[in-house]
Amino acid sequence: MTETLRIRGREVGSAELEQIRGWLGLHPDWSRRRLSEELARDWDWRTPTGQLKDIAARDLLNRLAARGLICLPARQRRGGRQTLRALGRRAQGNLDLIARAPIQQRLLSQLLPLSWCQAQPGQPERTRVVRYLAEHHYLGYPDGLGQIHYLVRDHQGQDVACLLFGPAAWKVAARDEFIGWSGWQRQTRLAHLANNSRFLVLPWIQTPHLASHLLAQAVRRLRGDWPVRHGLPLWLVETFVETERFSGSCYRAANWIKVGQTQGRTRNDAQHLGDAPRKDVYLLPLNSRFREHLGAPPRS
Repeated sequence: MTETLRIRGREVGSAELEQIRGWLGLHPDWSRRRLSEELARDWDWRTPTGQLKDIAARDLLNRLAARGLICLPARQRRGGRQTLRALGRRAQGNLDLIARAPIQQRLLSQLLPLSWCQAQPGQPERTRVVRYLAEHHYLGYPDGLGQIHYLVRDHQGQDVACLLFGPAAWKVAARDEFIGWSGWQRQTRLAHLANNSRFLVLPWIQTPHLASHLLAQAVRRLRGDWPVRHGLPLWLVETFVETERFSGSCYRAANWIKVGQTQGRTRNDAQHLGDAPRKDVYLLPLNSRFREHLGAPPRS
């Protein structure tokens, strides 16, 4: 490879690629997790709080593999990261106890106050979030690395919804034009953005205005949880709404701004075949000076 790639803000040239290939050859027993940890440690790739950015390193490795530049070891299905099927078996007994009859014409006030749980790995709440998304979200459960998981319950302790927030998309034309930042600014300050990757109100919960209320509460929670997790303040939140499925009304009701559409391509669509459905791009600035913080001059 003669060109230098920039992935997750890191430059990957021939020397870096040969280093990774060398580790793969010398340590065929290393898991993807071990490889990403060693890479982050060797590059001293850390968050402002000093934590290794092994999640970013793993994403970088996955992107190199998707380009055919390296061959990663097979995914391991034992130990820390459990398969969705195993999680489902563990949670099935509890989930079967939940009443799933639709709650018709229930007022939002009858659910309040809502309680929020940041579901951590290994906790039963995390298992429930995984199961709910796998069974009831049209996109299923994503790769949970780097995602903040929320499980929301009503005042009686009944599960109501789950939301995931993770790293922002690397490039989004409509978003980047709205911010007005340069490519260099995006590379260095993308970690100040979060992506609402999943939002699910459980299908047997049918309450008007609940979705927009949840979004407003979620952002208030995220303001505090994001810096603890990533060591950086959060200035903007994004999401993508598939236009053929949803209208995005709950986001607009929660004051999110529709700034455009995606181009109908995935991040791995190198040949621009347009293999993904178009999605509306919604943004929620969390600070009136977000453009200044992100390095772009304010617009008149």
